[in-house]
Amino acid sequence: MAAGRAVFGGAGVKRLGALAPLLLLTAQAPPVLVPDVSQRHVRILYSFTSAELLLFGAILYPGGRRPDAQRPVDIVVVVKGPTQSVLVREKARVAGIWVNADRLRYRSAPAFYAIASARPIERIVDDRTRAIYELGLDSLQLSPASSAPADEQDRFQRGLVELQRGAGLYYADSRAVAITGGVLYRARVVIPARVPVGRYTAETFLIRDGHVLAAATTDVTIEKAGFERFIARAAQRDSIVYGLVAVLLSVGLGWTAGWAARRF
Repeated sequence: MAAGRAVFGGAGVKRLGALAPLLLLTAQAPPVLVPDVSQRHVRILYSFTSAELLLFGAILYPGGRRPDAQRPVDIVVVVKGPTQSVLVREKARVAGIWVNADRLRYRSAPAFYAIASARPIERIVDDRTRAIYELGLDSLQLSPASSAPADEQDRFQRGLVELQRGAGLYYADSRAVAITGGVLYRARVVIPARVPVGRYTAETFLIRDGHVLAAATTDVTIEKAGFERFIARAAQRDSIVYGLVAVLLSVGLGWTAGWAARRF
């Protein structure tokens, strides 16, 4: 019996030894994000003023373990797109007149950028992590088309960000994310009326102790609908005809307004 117990005990130790690496990998495996969005297609009509995207989802912890209350996580959501080439001009006052003094072109600047979090992004990650994942208005990688000096690039980038912020196309909201029980999250991003059509990405980042543990991307399409869509397609497909019709309509409306003013 003693020998039997000794053999059983050895087998149990061997099994535990074989399972130890698997248990260690499970304990070290990062959580997984399961994201979704309230609207994957945002349609712009003539009465469109703005829209609110609700980005929500769950945080799945490997092995069914519960979130650590002593080490809470942060969720940061970035909605951006579509990329475009932008020419930024700097004005200077010459002889009392404001003129274009210098300019810099960016090859891939997002037409819209919004970052949502539960607290200021500077308190969530350091500068290096923000630069790697483009988290924040001061961390965008805009790809200048010329090899201008670094200080000049920074000056023009700050100017572009301020212009887009003033138009409501770039913004940061540090109170737009809520996390429930360390498992469920939701974030709200406002799409302004002046947003361009195209394909957008909604990136969700799971962060703890300043490190990005997981990331997930969801696609969102913004497109015109109704009469606006017809006009936009006509301008793209038959630009010459569209231009001629626009000129004729302008001339016709001007002549009609003048005739009505003279008659009445």
